[in-house]
Amino acid sequence: MGSYSASAQHLVDQMKKAALAEPARGLAFQGAPGANSDLAAREFDSNALPMPCYAFEDAIDAVRDGRVDRAIIPIENSLHGRVADIHFLLPESGLSIVGEHFLRIRHGLMSRNLGPITRAMSHEQALGQCRHWLRANNISPVAHSDTAGAAAWVADSDEVGLAAVAPPHAAELYGLTLHEAGIEDADHNMTRFVVLAREPRSVLPADMPLMTTFIFEVKNIPAALYKALGGFATNGVNMTKLESYQVGGSFAATKFYADIVGAPGDEAVDRALEELAFQTKSLTLLGTYPQARVRG
Repeated sequence: MGSYSASAQHLVDQMKKAALAEPARGLAFQGAPGANSDLAAREFDSNALPMPCYAFEDAIDAVRDGRVDRAIIPIENSLHGRVADIHFLLPESGLSIVGEHFLRIRHGLMSRNLGPITRAMSHEQALGQCRHWLRANNISPVAHSDTAGAAAWVADSDEVGLAAVAPPHAAELYGLTLHEAGIEDADHNMTRFVVLAREPRSVLPADMPLMTTFIFEVKNIPAALYKALGGFATNGVNMTKLESYQVGGSFAATKFYADIVGAPGDEAVDRALEELAFQTKSLTLLGTYPQARVRG
C-alpha cells in the first residue's frame, strides 16, 4: 500500500473517518482529496461522503468488505481510451455496476511561487493531455501517481520552480497559487466513471434509458465473434462499446468488454444475450443501470 504526502494525509484521515462512520453514504474513490475522482463522486451524489483510497484495489476492497456501500471508478477517457487494468479489476471484484457518471476534465497549473516554473508534476495522463501547453511554456513534465496527489506533494516541497497540474480547485485545497486554469489541449476531454456496489440494483427506473455491461469470452473457432454478436444485430439491440483484451498471456484466450442499450427482461435483449451465451465460452453480466448520457 502506498502513502500520501503530509498535506493530503490529514484530509484523507478526515474524509475516511466521516465515510466509515456512515457506510451508506460512503463512496470510495482512488486518489488524493481533490482528484477528478473526488469531483466525480461529489457530482454523482451530492449527499455522498467521498472516501479517498490510494489504489483502485483499495477502493474496491472497501466496498467488498462492507466498510462503505459504493465506489466510483474511472473506466475510460475520451482522449486516452480505457483506464489500464480496469477490465481485469471489474470482473474480479465480484461487485456490480449500479450507475455511471461523466466528468468534464479540466487542468490547472499551481505552485508555491518559489521562482519561475520550470517543472510540472502530475499523473502521466494529465501531463499528456496538457503536453502542447507545457511545451509552449518550456515546462518539463514530471510523472506522479495522481493529479491532486501531485498538488499535495508540491505543497510540501521546497523545490524551486516546481508546480503541479491538477484540477483547479486543488490549488485552494492545498494552499497553492493557481497560475492558469484550462491548460488542457482539448476542450472535449471527458472521463466516464462507473459506480460499484456489492449487489445489483434491486429496482431500475422505468422512465429512464438503461445500459447493461458484460464481459464474454469467444470460442477459439473461425467466425466466433461474428456469430456471438449476430443476435444483437438481428434483435435490434444497440451495442455502444466493444473492447477486446487478453487474459493469461497466451494470446489465445480473448475476452471482450461490452455495453448495450437496454436491460435483461427486455425481449430483444434476452434473445440477444441467449444467442451470445450459446456462442461463447463464458458470459458474465457486470450490471444494469440508468444511462447518464443517452446513447440511443
